[in-house]
Amino acid sequence: MNRSAKSRGRGERGSTMIEVLITMVILSFGLLGVAGLQARMQLAEVEAYQRTHGIVLLQDMVDRVNANRGNAMGYITGAPLGTGSPVQDCTGLAGAALDLCEWSNALLGAAESTAGGQKVGAMNGARGCITNISAAMPREFVVAVVWQGIVPTVAPASTTCGQNLYGNEQTRRAMVARVTIGCLQNDPTTGLCVTP
Repeated sequence: MNRSAKSRGRGERGSTMIEVLITMVILSFGLLGVAGLQARMQLAEVEAYQRTHGIVLLQDMVDRVNANRGNAMGYITGAPLGTGSPVQDCTGLAGAALDLCEWSNALLGAAESTAGGQKVGAMNGARGCITNISAAMPREFVVAVVWQGIVPTVAPASTTCGQNLYGNEQTRRAMVARVTIGCLQNDPTTGLCVTP
């Protein structure tokens, strides 16, 4: 056996301890990155769930106002709904009062509860507001659902509903819809729009 064959055999024996340690360090940094990504994905999943639930609650009230256009002024809220901790009893109510009571209960999470009776079907600190921004015809209403997000972003400027309720305004999330109610009938003597 010649000398060059001997030296080639020594170099191909395997990896050294340093190479193994470097590989382990690189692998551990990669696994830490994957763990951090998993945590961020879970936060994004919670935020997306809350946003989806907010859209459902917003569309529910928009549909209720649209279905009861003749009594749309009865839907205006003086204070945000969903602030009381016990779910309200809505029996005996009708029209806008019933709709507002049921919407407030939905904001409190009455749709889903745990085995212990705790209401868990809504977002963190969900509130709902309905304001009339145009008293003249056509009337225009703003329906807003707000809640407390997890990760600070930009404070919503589209509504004041729930403002200063969550500590950091950058954690306040909002879904807003405008409902326009046109002229339902004209006064035969003046020709002006009136509400029935």
